[in-house]
Amino acid sequence: MTKLKNLWRNLVRMLDSPSDAVIPASEVKAMRISESARAAAGASVAEKRLPDPDYSIRKPQVAPGVVPATFAQDSSFAADYSAQINQAASYYGGGAGFPGYPYLAELNQLSEYRSPSETTAMEMTRKWIKLVSHGDGDKSKKLEQLEAKLKEFNVRALFRRAAELNEMFGHGQIFIKIKGQESDEARKLPLVIDPATIKKGSLLGFAVVEPLWTTPYAYNSNDPTAPDFYKPRAWFVLGKQTHADRLLSFISRPVPDMLKPAYNFGGLSMTQLMDPYVRAWLRTRDSVNDLINAFSITGIKTDMSSTLQGGSGDGLFARMDLFNKMRDNRGLMLLDKDAEEMFQFQTSLSGLDKLQAQSQEHMAAPSHTPMVKLLGVTPSGLNASSEEELDVYDDYIAAMQENLFRTPLTTVINLIQLSEFGEIDDSIGFEFEPMKQLSGEELAAVRKSDADAAAVLIQSGVLDPLEERQRLASDPNSGYTSIDVNKVPEPMEDPDAKPDDGVSDDDAK
Repeated sequence: MTKLKNLWRNLVRMLDSPSDAVIPASEVKAMRISESARAAAGASVAEKRLPDPDYSIRKPQVAPGVVPATFAQDSSFAADYSAQINQAASYYGGGAGFPGYPYLAELNQLSEYRSPSETTAMEMTRKWIKLVSHGDGDKSKKLEQLEAKLKEFNVRALFRRAAELNEMFGHGQIFIKIKGQESDEARKLPLVIDPATIKKGSLLGFAVVEPLWTTPYAYNSNDPTAPDFYKPRAWFVLGKQTHADRLLSFISRPVPDMLKPAYNFGGLSMTQLMDPYVRAWLRTRDSVNDLINAFSITGIKTDMSSTLQGGSGDGLFARMDLFNKMRDNRGLMLLDKDAEEMFQFQTSLSGLDKLQAQSQEHMAAPSHTPMVKLLGVTPSGLNASSEEELDVYDDYIAAMQENLFRTPLTTVINLIQLSEFGEIDDSIGFEFEPMKQLSGEELAAVRKSDADAAAVLIQSGVLDPLEERQRLASDPNSGYTSIDVNKVPEPMEDPDAKPDDGVSDDDAK
């Protein structure tokens, strides 16, 4: 009866009072929720997010011990190095700098950041190179020896790792090991690639060095016309001064000269380029997941006055527990017909898949990588295909190979020649293998076209059959690599030809 009287009194007050009447503050009850009720409701879920990047222009973070303590304290170059960074910060406003190797390393633990770097590096070394000779004479033995040494020194895997570091951190380096030049004093001297300095058998191998362990020792910042302007002449490799000639550098995205000191004289990493795209994707992914988990909200309109006025809320939470236990289809929901009412809100999920897919596709833009390569996701839609995108991607990888691998690979092959032969044969070089693999049908068409062209050239006297046999034996896709080049078969007789009896057709007439 008391509850009904209160309801009637409130109804009469609402009917008698004007709609814009202000309820006296003395009649407004302040909301008070006890700590026990808050604890029973559970702690709020903290938002999951990546650490915020710090793009301020500052001295790059390298591992402890990279720079000797005495050098950092006494060298005038160290002061000039800091001055260059401060000058860049004043020009660029401090917001376009290098986030640091620790931050980039942390991001590369996530697949969204790591996949573009690994995919690009693996694609660049997937088909690798083919050693060739452009001079006279048979160089097959030299080529075989060079190929064996490239495998022995594991050059392909080293270049893949260096390319990966370039994508992850903006800089990869490979150290050249020469027998008799391992001392600290020898490492300070330039590495002259010449028979006088690289003796036969002196090449010991190569080692990949992550950029965290290196920092410049000296560079020219005074003469922009000099070839070493803003290019380190020497590096500290974990405290050991090492001439730049002894390190093969891999930098595919160099930054402006003013920013090079802040980037530890590396370049812009793919990880840094991917950061805003991945952050947008992760936020979209989590939002869609949260929406799916809570697209349907079910509630009960019930009396919460006791809980909102500081009560423990034991009865309210017991009611909630009973409600949740009877929510499935096998239960029977019971409500107080006078004091409770059930409601349910549902959010439409239509279009979420497209929004999520578009956000995911945007991640492929910085790395120029098709979705089927980057994430294994095929295009959606009628007659959708990745063939054209893969062709464009192969062209991009081929350009990256020329840009990043050509110079250091030439150095490596010259070093191996000096170590194996005592000289550099300028007629020996290499070509990057084509990225696209032909299907069986396409390969058969190419073979037939080559055979038709060879037949015409042989009949016209331009080629000798032995030269064509050499081409077939050296072409791994010809299907005839095992033939004996010098064993030319006799031409087969034409079964339709008439026997030669020494009498011409005119005489017979």
